[in-house]
Amino acid sequence: MNLKISALDYVQEVQNGNISAEDFTAATLEHIHSVDEKLHAFLSVNDDAINQAREIDKKIKSGDKVGVCFGMPISIKDNMCIKNSKTTCASKMLENFVAPYDATVISKLKEQDAIFIGKANMDEFAMGLTTEFSAYGPSKNPWNVDCTPGGSSGGSAVSVSAFECVASLGSDTGGSVRNPASFCSAVGYKPTYGLISRYGLISYANSIEQIGPVTRTVKDTAFLLNMITGLDPNDNTTVDNKSEDYLSGIDSGVEGKKIGIIKEMMAEGTDPAVVSATKDAISKLEGLGAICEEVSLDMVKYSVAAYYTITATEAGSNLARYDNLRYGYDFSVEGYEFNSYIQKARKNFGPEVTRRMIIGGFVPSAGHAGKYFLKALKVKNKLTKEINDAFKKYDLLIAPTVPILPFKLGEKIDDPVALFLVDINTVTANLTGKPAISVPFAVSNGLPIGIQLLADSMNDKMLLQAAQALEQTVKLPEVPI
Repeated sequence: MNLKISALDYVQEVQNGNISAEDFTAATLEHIHSVDEKLHAFLSVNDDAINQAREIDKKIKSGDKVGVCFGMPISIKDNMCIKNSKTTCASKMLENFVAPYDATVISKLKEQDAIFIGKANMDEFAMGLTTEFSAYGPSKNPWNVDCTPGGSSGGSAVSVSAFECVASLGSDTGGSVRNPASFCSAVGYKPTYGLISRYGLISYANSIEQIGPVTRTVKDTAFLLNMITGLDPNDNTTVDNKSEDYLSGIDSGVEGKKIGIIKEMMAEGTDPAVVSATKDAISKLEGLGAICEEVSLDMVKYSVAAYYTITATEAGSNLARYDNLRYGYDFSVEGYEFNSYIQKARKNFGPEVTRRMIIGGFVPSAGHAGKYFLKALKVKNKLTKEINDAFKKYDLLIAPTVPILPFKLGEKIDDPVALFLVDINTVTANLTGKPAISVPFAVSNGLPIGIQLLADSMNDKMLLQAAQALEQTVKLPEVPI
């Protein structure tokens, strides 16, 4: 059974009768059991997946209406609710929490007969960018198991890259889909803010986080977006995309498009191999008829500080609900007064979540808000103005997704500032609400490099067309698992 096929190829093969959903799901589960002990992409695996696939095969054989996924195995980051399934956010705080309802993206995929093969590992509460802050141990990069796969959607990227599923859903607050996609040689998409409903996504920083696909090809990303975008009455931040077909015209190319090369995202400290790959990508796009020139976004240098100030503030508010009284883990209230109980219960938060909650309590507090939080909001506004001005001149912007190659597990875990700076190229899209995509482009010394493209809000279709054009210029080696 060829588990390396794309989502669109899977659909074609099932429709043509060449494979059955049951056989493919069984082979996928067998593969997970053989490789995931080494990679740790999953926190849980769906034991009922084969039965679900069998039911879909029955519908196909009897000529009943079948959703466009045809039983495709998809992994889901473990911060999205699937009814009657554990949703832990990779935290001991929620280790026994069973979701009472489906997230909107889950409902939409269920309608299209997707099979959720398992819950993917992540940094606890999506706070981190290496998956090392999972309470259940880190995921490993399938290209080199000594290296980080990125995060916080590390398990999602690993599961796609290592053929443990056909596609995945992650969440992107500051690059948490694009960063691991770059490190694992997958396509990672962060949509325009509001394009995909966040209902049922466990909150970290509501004002900037988005659900996004991780896939093997750009066309697969477009295929998933066709199913999961659009207005949702349960999420008032959603926008009407007029039922856009993202696959339509995806091969339109980039001829005549003006592309700005973001100077500050190729600054000192960028790995020479990453600089070389980015220059090669620019050259390839120029060869396809694009016009590329350097553009400066001065506020990028302040973006990481602003991002962590804003997200910590929102996280401090969002995570205040975890007092272990309404939901949490088994810990008796006997012998405690209210404050001491909550203090003790919150010992189950990991170190990174604790750090951000403390920061999130401090930076917006009386006497400090003007110095930290309000300044961060000013940076966000100025950065948004800068990027809006850039899009008056350019159709797209380009930069490396991550300025460095995947690094060794444990290498930066004790240096939060060094870790934060890995986000320098990705947080801009989140702070400004713009769509961005990471396209696998090169492999240097056995480690993947992704190229990031950005577009203006609601120009997701044009962004996918450009990413598709770039993807077609490269033939990458297969992951050595």
